[in-house]
Amino acid sequence: MGLRSVLDMYRHMKIKNKLSILITMIIAVSLAFTILIQQYVFSIYDGQIYDKSSRVLNLSSTAIETELKRLQQLSYRILAEEQVQDWLTSLKKNPSDYDRLIVSQYLVDRLISYSGEEPYLFSIQIMDAKGNEHEGGNILRMDAERKRQILDVAAQGNGENRWIYPDSKDSALIATREIRSFHKTNFDLDYLGTLVIRINIEKLVRDIAPEEGDVMIVSDEHVIFPSEPSFDLDRIMKPVNAGSKGYEIQNMNGEEYFIAQIQSLNTGWTYLNVTPFNQIFDRIIFIKEMVVFVFIAIFIVVILLGIRFSYSLTRPIDELMVRMKLAEKGNFEEANLFPSGGQVAMDEIGLLQRSFRFMIERINTLIQENYANRLLIKETEFKALQSQINPHFLYNTLESINWMAKVNRQDKISEMVEALAYLLRHSVDLKEPIITLGEEIDIVRSYVTIQKIRFEERLVFKLDVPEELMSRAIPKLTLQPLMENAIHYALESIIEPCEISIRGWSNEEGIFLAVDDTGPGFPKGMIERLRSGEVTTKGKGIGLLNIDDRIKLAFGEAYGIRVDESAEQGASIILSLPKGQEE
Repeated sequence: MGLRSVLDMYRHMKIKNKLSILITMIIAVSLAFTILIQQYVFSIYDGQIYDKSSRVLNLSSTAIETELKRLQQLSYRILAEEQVQDWLTSLKKNPSDYDRLIVSQYLVDRLISYSGEEPYLFSIQIMDAKGNEHEGGNILRMDAERKRQILDVAAQGNGENRWIYPDSKDSALIATREIRSFHKTNFDLDYLGTLVIRINIEKLVRDIAPEEGDVMIVSDEHVIFPSEPSFDLDRIMKPVNAGSKGYEIQNMNGEEYFIAQIQSLNTGWTYLNVTPFNQIFDRIIFIKEMVVFVFIAIFIVVILLGIRFSYSLTRPIDELMVRMKLAEKGNFEEANLFPSGGQVAMDEIGLLQRSFRFMIERINTLIQENYANRLLIKETEFKALQSQINPHFLYNTLESINWMAKVNRQDKISEMVEALAYLLRHSVDLKEPIITLGEEIDIVRSYVTIQKIRFEERLVFKLDVPEELMSRAIPKLTLQPLMENAIHYALESIIEPCEISIRGWSNEEGIFLAVDDTGPGFPKGMIERLRSGEVTTKGKGIGLLNIDDRIKLAFGEAYGIRVDESAEQGASIILSLPKGQEE
């Protein structure tokens, strides 16, 4: 099935199915996007945790290195102390037993004072040039092999500090260096002895290192801390450059571990922090899984609510469609009988139902009562108006009068009869209720021709209508009744000449025609008073309300007749017509 077929099938689905599919797709896309964003955020968060763990290890290793540097400085202070130099020089010169005992006691007291100030020291020992030991602190007796090892390592350093790593016999980290003579009076660098500082590396690391995980310190193949490693170093250690740091996740014995590793620039030792993965990320993993489950639950709930919402939305539409089909068949009574299961909601669908019911009621009323009756009345009135005169008899009589006037050379009578015949012919003919403005003005001209013969100079008629408006549509007998009213109410009520004019213009709002006269004018609010029945007309012709009704019936309620009450003299009746109504 191609994409076009799928689209066609979707287009012909019911709205409720379309809504269900649309809601499902929106929720699915939103869920997928949210999960991707969540996974991306969690990956950034995991990376920050990894980096932070690595930085914590870096800070811990730096603190340990700083403490070891300080202890190295302590060794230098001891061997550089002038009294220590003097005491060791005296012991090298084979003094008497008493003097050697006194000097040794002084030296031991000084070493005890140094070791007592440092919390991370087991002891400080000095082996003088004669091989005698002078010790201060928690002393661990060394055998000859251990002494020889220490002396060899110190000799390799040639005065610099050297490290001896813990082993099964001694858990202390030993810092050792040779003591050379550099007295200000004798700077010959003669060998005076060997300084041995035993450091409690367990206490030092436990105080400084982070609580999470197992910290390990390794130098090449030697394990400095702890004395008994919990993990296989060959498996967890990776070759790194000095000063570099990193982290990885390894699976050991069926459990995942987070391993951070850094190599010191100062000592070259490798620091490791091995932490069970779940110990750090247990809560994060739980939150990740919980978020996924919550999103899935929300997805299911929203889909169910969306389906229910779509059905609740389309159910009233389905009911409305059933009623519309009944109305289409002309069964307005049943189409208006909506189920009475409660009040109609005031949302768009409810308002649509209410509007449809009102429309059906109005249509039913118009068909049964109002519309049919009004059409019957209009038709009856118009036919009654027509039946007042027998058209054929009237036309034949006028032709006879016109022929007799021409035979007797009565041009005025002939002109009047021709104008009257034209006027009556167009007035009585109902085949074309809408004519052009040009045709309506021809009727007005015929009427004016008759009235000019009657009133002579007292009637002054002017016409100012642009030629482009002559093709616009207008109901028949619209301007002629207005012209007749102007003669009746303006010209006949005064003895002076009366000017009656027809003007025409157009703008964005529509087309306008005005019938103006210089008579006594209209009282204000005349149209409204005529409609309300407050005033009744005395004329027997076509009145203003009739003209207004026919314009509204032809073009809509926005158009019709109004009286220009701002006219300074006489009356001005303005007709408004729509634009674009050519013949």
